[in-house]
Amino acid sequence: MAAGDDAQRTLFHPFETGDLDPPGKGARVLFLGAQPGFRLPDGFGADLTLVQGFRPDFLKLKAGKHKVVPEPEGEGYGLVLVLAGKHKGLNEILIAEAMRRGSPAAVILVAGSKDDGIASLRKRLEALTPLGGSLSKFHGQAFWFEKPADARSLATMLEAPHREALIGGRYRATPGMFSHDRIDAGSRLLAQHIPADLSGAVADFCAGWGYLAAEVLERCAGVASLDVFEADFASLEAAKTNLAEARMPVGYHWTDLAGEPVPRTFDAIVMNPPFHQGRAAEPGIGHAMIRAASAALKPSGRLFMVANRGLPYEAALSAGFRQSGELVRDQTYKVLWAKR
Repeated sequence: MAAGDDAQRTLFHPFETGDLDPPGKGARVLFLGAQPGFRLPDGFGADLTLVQGFRPDFLKLKAGKHKVVPEPEGEGYGLVLVLAGKHKGLNEILIAEAMRRGSPAAVILVAGSKDDGIASLRKRLEALTPLGGSLSKFHGQAFWFEKPADARSLATMLEAPHREALIGGRYRATPGMFSHDRIDAGSRLLAQHIPADLSGAVADFCAGWGYLAAEVLERCAGVASLDVFEADFASLEAAKTNLAEARMPVGYHWTDLAGEPVPRTFDAIVMNPPFHQGRAAEPGIGHAMIRAASAALKPSGRLFMVANRGLPYEAALSAGFRQSGELVRDQTYKVLWAKR
């Protein structure tokens, strides 16, 4: 069972033990960070709104007939559930959202894996407001508290440090996004070797918060249109901010490239695909992105991508493209090219 599944079991465990009463029919509950596969405890009859910005998980939750949104909305929830993960800053942002979205008498329930530092998060909150209780189960920990009277100021204090820094004095990103505090070295290597003659319709697959897209526009004067595709909703919103001064309108697509069709074809695609699923390397994600890029390129269209040196993408490129090869490599990364 995955760590996220265990953490969700821990999250709902206080209702199983009787430490918390399950909210009944008519109650409004917000679930921040919801993941597919959770099971509601007996008696949990509330109107549940799930928040999940990662497109593949969003689609799975939606297929389960849940009400699911990509970012928090609304206020006045009597209970707010927070599934904490490995990103300390993102956990604090989520708890700040919980404090804002809860009703004055709301209970905020937080849970996460011990491996992800849930104990230190609990201590952080204990220093700010009294806890109503805590318990450990399924290699995780849950704790809960009533919304404090000074929730607005506490929320600002929790999230402000994570929203103020600029990367390279220019780009905005927040914890939980890929390379949220620096320009990724692999993306930088790719940007340095993007051919200046890229032209026509160009797309950035797995665009993150927009660094490669911005570099394409700066380095390639012949680009006539630019579309960015990203599975993480918050990252795509950050890209909109970071590309707000682009010299042309940019198309933004919140898309699971491994499972959803691309609406048009392109003359060129650049990408730095993810290769991790949780903590494990998963080259299959990159293979899926390569297939998606091949399907979305016009005849003679070109792909430029960066990958860790050890990832076996060459065979997938040979299978999906007429020509392919390597442009450059350093101690960690390689830049690959392919042509339809």
